Amino acid sequence: MKKKPILYIVIPCFNEEKVLPFTNVIFKDKIQELVEKEIISQQSRVMYVNDGSTDDTWNLIEEYSNNEFVVGISQSRNRGHQSSVLAGIFEAKKYADVVITIDADGQDDIHCVNKMLEAYEKGSEIVYGVRENRETDTFFKRFTAESFYRLMSFFGAEIIFNHADYRLMSKRFIEELSKYKEVNLFLRGIVPLVGFQYSIVTYKREERIAGESHYPLSKMVKLAVDGITSLSVKPIRMITILGVCTSFFSFLLIVWVLWTKFTGESVAGWASTYAIVSLLGGVQLISLGVIGEYIGKIYLETKNRPRYIISKRTYEENNSSENGKGLLIE
Repeated sequence: MKKKPILYIVIPCFNEEKVLPFTNVIFKDKIQELVEKEIISQQSRVMYVNDGSTDDTWNLIEEYSNNEFVVGISQSRNRGHQSSVLAGIFEAKKYADVVITIDADGQDDIHCVNKMLEAYEKGSEIVYGVRENRETDTFFKRFTAESFYRLMSFFGAEIIFNHADYRLMSKRFIEELSKYKEVNLFLRGIVPLVGFQYSIVTYKREERIAGESHYPLSKMVKLAVDGITSLSVKPIRMITILGVCTSFFSFLLIVWVLWTKFTGESVAGWASTYAIVSLLGGVQLISLGVIGEYIGKIYLETKNRPRYIISKRTYEENNSSENGKGLLIE
């Protein structure tokens, strides 16, 4: 008889006290359903990752961990969504055969887990959850989100359109992912680089059950900048091309100035000169800013700081055993 896989559903949480009482029931019931149908092992778990929440999130996770199918870990401080996802993936890898990451807000269709597991059984090492459409988003949210994906593709980042962080990964896949040591994390771009056979399942995304989104425009912009500068050198090449074009234009301008001088024609005031100087000054400052982003990334990477630090667990570790047998609930 074929061994049933151990599944861990990893859920990053930051100030989710308003939504967890609703979504915890959904996640827990899904695990129980899959266990009862003998699709996954009894050792499967929901794993919450507390990202330094300042509200009652961690207390709720500890409370929910009284259930045999729920466990939780807490980062030592707020490190960001991507760091929390990575922490959960690598922690779950110690015990699981398959890991699924999903957000805590209940917007991603939990029933797609069944389709993901089917694709895994057919040989896929990675299964991406992709939104069918963005009907539930406002026009502004839809426009900025789709622009984000197009911008990432334009700059050469290999990402799946309309895929966020709802995905299934096999243990083998995670082992290879762990070899990527970037401190500046952009998992949507790093995960496709690993390779292996993959599948895509589509779903309709619902509105957030409770609470507010933790991804405003400012964080979307930061995520885009991090993604582009972490995965592509195209901006640097564009600056080089811009520099060549600007130099060529400046050379033509010098020729024109000398021509007007020697032919005795008058030069038309300072307005054009001021405009050109201002334009070149702006281009130089933008270029320095882009280069500075890359230098900053190099600076952070060379420090080799840990990408996450787990300060609390709702269970006791036992590293001598594998596949979850050493996970003891307190």
